[in-house]
This record gives sequence, structure tokens and C-alpha cells, in this order.
Amino acid sequence: MKPADAIRAELGRIARDLGAPDGTDVILERPRDRAHGDWATNVAMILARPLKQKPRDIAEKIREQFRAEGAGVASIDVAGPGFLNFRLRPEVIASVAGDIIEAGERYGRSDSGNGAKVNVEFVSANPTGPLHVGHGRQAALGDAIATLLEHTGWDVSREYYYNDAGAQIWNLMESVEARLKEAKGETAPIPEGGYHGEYIREIAASYVGEIDSLPAIQAHAVSELRREQDLDLAAFGVKFDTYFLESSLYDDLKVDMTVEALTQSGKTYEHEGALWLRTTDYGDDKDRVMRKNDGTFTYFVPDVAYHVTKWHRGFKRAINVQGADHHSTVTRVRAGLQALDIDIPEGYPEYVLHQMVTVTRGGEEVKISKRAGSYVTVRDLIDEVGRDAVRFFFLMRKGDSPLIFDVDLARSQSEENPVYYIQMAHARMCGIFRVGAEQGIVTGTAHADLSLLTEPEEQQLIKALEDYPAEVAGSAAALEPQRLASYLLETARLAHLWYHKHHVLGQEPPLMRARLVLARAAQIVIANGLSALGITAPERM
Repeated sequence: MKPADAIRAELGRIARDLGAPDGTDVILERPRDRAHGDWATNVAMILARPLKQKPRDIAEKIREQFRAEGAGVASIDVAGPGFLNFRLRPEVIASVAGDIIEAGERYGRSDSGNGAKVNVEFVSANPTGPLHVGHGRQAALGDAIATLLEHTGWDVSREYYYNDAGAQIWNLMESVEARLKEAKGETAPIPEGGYHGEYIREIAASYVGEIDSLPAIQAHAVSELRREQDLDLAAFGVKFDTYFLESSLYDDLKVDMTVEALTQSGKTYEHEGALWLRTTDYGDDKDRVMRKNDGTFTYFVPDVAYHVTKWHRGFKRAINVQGADHHSTVTRVRAGLQALDIDIPEGYPEYVLHQMVTVTRGGEEVKISKRAGSYVTVRDLIDEVGRDAVRFFFLMRKGDSPLIFDVDLARSQSEENPVYYIQMAHARMCGIFRVGAEQGIVTGTAHADLSLLTEPEEQQLIKALEDYPAEVAGSAAALEPQRLASYLLETARLAHLWYHKHHVLGQEPPLMRARLVLARAAQIVIANGLSALGITAPERM
């Protein structure tokens, strides 16, 4: 049994003996100040009301009745109004390193999701141009969230929703048409709201159909840009299980059926020739138009129809990763779903919204791409700094915070570059075994006496490695990959500190074997964490 589980079990036993009500949850946390101990709990304060006693008195009773030996506890302190701080025996802390090696790539994974299905939709860019850096941040977020959910036992389906219908596709078609006419020597300006990038000329140059066939031009442009975006995603290492076309919602009459169902529900009304939905019944600040007086639908109507398909496809949990400019969509889509006679929960779907990305080089903002014209593309960044750096930089800040992507920092091979710093920690752990093999030193990790890992730097590193499963679980539950990114950065710092201060090879065999176990455990955890974020763990740097 893990040390934390042993402490939790003993606390539960004592709480029951003291008369705690059934279902009392015993929570263990790392103290903010590690000088206070290895684990802390506020269970005495939770029990104060049902037991009708002072929290500190309860804490003292718990300390008196706690069987420390079986739980691997060296000492227990009562602090403040009734906090309990536990210090573990050094050999108990060190034993975790062996558990990590035994679990290997599985370390940090759990089955808490019980195999339930979840749909994670992300990127979902209009097929009107190459993917820009905002889409890149979304790709990194969505892919990492999906992986974290997989690592915690969910059955994840990654989905890309192509907005291949509507005004933006018409503008794309007219933009390509203008370039086709321009190539024939005609004067044909790009229409208002059209697209000006060099890629429009490339699409026009690859078109071999009739210039007066607008549907053919549109189909060719959408096909070319879908292929272009697929190349962007491949360069970023992102794969999807499902590509869903907005146009299919119209072709299959899903939009008409959704509008009819909303009308039958009594939640719509006619006003000034338009059809309105009573979204104010579901928290919106005003009712919203569904069908305009010209007969066309507003943008959120196909979104409602789309999410109905998710529900009917068996996804009782759905997560959408989108830009912050979709904030107004949240209430309207949920209102539309709630108005339908379907047992969809109120918070369906869940949304993860992210802020914009600003790319800088030499302290100045980089605004344009050679191909896209008006913005920086994902592939521009990957070509500049590499996939790993792009992914980590997109993930190292919480999604709802604006992100400044410093190209110079991302390219640097220094301790200031966080992804380089973490990967170097992994490479150093690998290097210990490589150098040992080159020198003919036996570098196995079997039969090691881990009680020899008593140095403060060793104990702190092991405790950080022990926290990895909790970090994965917390990051997955909160849909916040930046938690894991921050954890890896701190764990790398502790690994570098230990590496510089304490030699592994050349020590007396018992100590060397113990430290080899720690090196392998650190290597495994850092590699597992980087993999969860879609980043490689190189063995050499």
C-alpha cells in the first residue's frame, strides 16, 4: 500500500472509532510549506461539527490513537486550529521509486473514467485558409486534454467539425474566382470579406475546371484547404477519429429537424418575419433569432443540431475546445439543447475557451506569414522552433490567459527555455545509464537498498515523482494541461539539482544501485509526462 493510502486508511479507522458519520471523506494534501511535513489533513476540522468537539482536541486524539509504524509515519504534529502534519520515514519515501519502475509507462494512469465515452472536439477551423497560431494553441490543448482523459480511463473520441457551409465558404469561392479571372488578365478585386493570402493564388493555379462553374470552384477550394489543414495537423502530430462536415447537417435535414423539434417544444415564436428561440428561459440576456426573415439560419442553429448528433452517437459527455470569441455560443447552444425534448444535462457540452496568441521575435510582434499573408501559421512556428517547443509553449499557460510566444526563447538551448530544460533532465537520467554501460559498470536496478536514498535532494525528488499520478488526475479532471506542464518543470528542477549535487556512478555498489533506481524512476515520470502532452523525451540533447 502506498504511504498516502496507508495514512488515509488509518485516519478513516480512527474517525470511525471516534463516531464520525458514514461517508466522511479523509483528504490528504501536500503542505504548502514542505518544512511542515510530507502530508497534511484537515479531517479534525471536518469532524468538529458532527462530533461537537474542538478541532484541536480531535486532532490530539487522532495523534494519540494513530498507529504510526504500520503507516510508515515517523512523526505527527498538530498545528494551528487542528491541522495534522505527517512526516514519513525516509525509507518509506524512498520505496516509491521502486514502485515507479515496476509500473513503467503505466505509472500515473488510472481507470477512474471507467471506460465511459467522451467526445473532445477541437480545432474545427473553417476550411478557408491554413491553420493560424490560435488554431495551434487549440490543437495542443484539445490533444493534451484528450490524452489526459485517456490516461484516466475515459474512452475518448477526437473530433474535428468542418464549417464547410455558410457565408465564409461563399467568400472563399469568390476569392478564388477573382484570382482565376486575374490570371486571365481580367480586373477582378477580392470581394469584401474575402481572402487575400498567397494560398488563394495557389488554389486558383491548381484548378482545372470551368471558370464559370462556381460550385466546382467551391468544391475544389474546400478540398484543397482541407488537405492543407491536414498537412498542418500532421506536422503538429495531431490525429482525429472523426471529421464531421457541417454541410452534412443540411444534406441530412438535421438542421430542419432540429428547428421543427424546437418549434414543437413551444420555445419559439415569430416576430418581424423571423423565428426566435426563447433563450432567456435558459439564462441568456435576450432571445435569439434562429431563422432570419430571408429564410437563412443563424450560426448557432446548426451548432445545436450538431450537438444533438453527438448525444445520439452515445457521447453523454462532450468537451469543446474553442477560442474565447466563441464565448457567446456557450449559452445559446446549451439553451437550444435544453429546449429540446431530450434528456441532455444542463452543462452539456463542456467548454474550454482559450485566449489569443501573440508571436514575438526580437521583442517585436510577428504579424504575417509569407503564405497566409495576414497571420502566422502553425507550420511557420513549427518550422521555426520545432513541434515540441510549439506544443509546450501553447500548453504552459492556462487556456484563458493570453499567450505571448517568444520565438527566440523557444529556439534557445538554455535553462530559460522550459521545454529544453525538461527534456534535458530526461536526457541526463538516460545519460547515466549510457555512460555506465560504456564504462562497463553494471547499471541494473534490481536488489537495490532504497533506504540509502536519504539525502534531502533525493527525498524531495522522490516525493515529486510520487505526486505524478495525482497531477495527471487533477489535470484531467480540471481539463487544464498547464498543471502537468508546471509539474514537469518543477520536477525537472529537482532532477537537475539532484544530478548536480550527488554522483551516481562510481559510488559504492549499494548506494549506486539505489541511485540508479531513482534515476530510472525520474526518467520514467518525465517521459510519461511529456508523452501525455504530446512531446518527445529525447535520450540525448
